[in-house]
Amino acid sequence: MNWIAIGKLTDIPLRGARCVKTPQGKIGVFRTAENQVFAIEDHCPHKGGPLTQGIVHGTSVTCPLHNWVISLETGEALGADEGSVKTISLEVRGDEIFIALEEQLMAAE
Repeated sequence: MNWIAIGKLTDIPLRGARCVKTPQGKIGVFRTAENQVFAIEDHCPHKGGPLTQGIVHGTSVTCPLHNWVISLETGEALGADEGSVKTISLEVRGDEIFIALEEQLMAAE
């Protein structure tokens, strides 16, 4: 894994999100009300809606397009909906957030 610094924890408000563009595509970085941080692909498995523009509640986000609820922990759609997005490894070191990018994608640049 190749760990890349993407910003400070304080750059993301509680119950907020930021979109990070990477060679893997757009990644959503989410901060919960309990100060947990998660990273998942920034597109809903339903119609591709931008999850970073959705509402963060608990450890889930609701897509702004059609109200699908996606688990930030597993990337799985919740309730009666089916589908998933990829979760991305993330670490908080002090106040810095790092995400893991797959090495083969980094080498392809």
